[in-house]
Amino acid sequence: MVVAVHADFEAWVAAHEAALLRFGYLLTGNAQAAEEAVQAALTTAYVNWERISEADHPDRYVRRMIANAHISRWRRWDQRVTPVAEVRRAEAPDLAGTVAERDAIWHVCRALPPRQRAVVVLRFYEDLDHAEIAALLGIGESSVRSALHRALASMRTALSQEDAT
Repeated sequence: MVVAVHADFEAWVAAHEAALLRFGYLLTGNAQAAEEAVQAALTTAYVNWERISEADHPDRYVRRMIANAHISRWRRWDQRVTPVAEVRRAEAPDLAGTVAERDAIWHVCRALPPRQRAVVVLRFYEDLDHAEIAALLGIGESSVRSALHRALASMRTALSQEDAT
């Protein structure tokens, strides 16, 4: 009997989940709060599904449960938002500068010889250690360290020349 109730509940949720989430969003005005209210209601509904499924309109019943879950959350003192006199905004990061810096680094990296570029990408993008890079490229660890050293020196020089101009 429990398996049949479980399957019946799963089928009902699959058919009504999107509508319940929309209702929750319209009720709360927030996607996360809507998901929490729907989850709380469905958790309770699962336990009482035999009784709820016998009602004339189970979806109305569950919607009421969602509304009650939202109201209960709102009423809890620790969940209330207390307005402050002044909101201090942190300085926005310089996204344009960050993008320009990354673009310059990638431009310099693309100019490297293939082996050096591969070593730099595997070391700093894929976060592999020297032994893993050596095994992947089929070269010795000392060759990896040497290629990485040369690549970084070349990149520093190229980037300092770009900064000068």
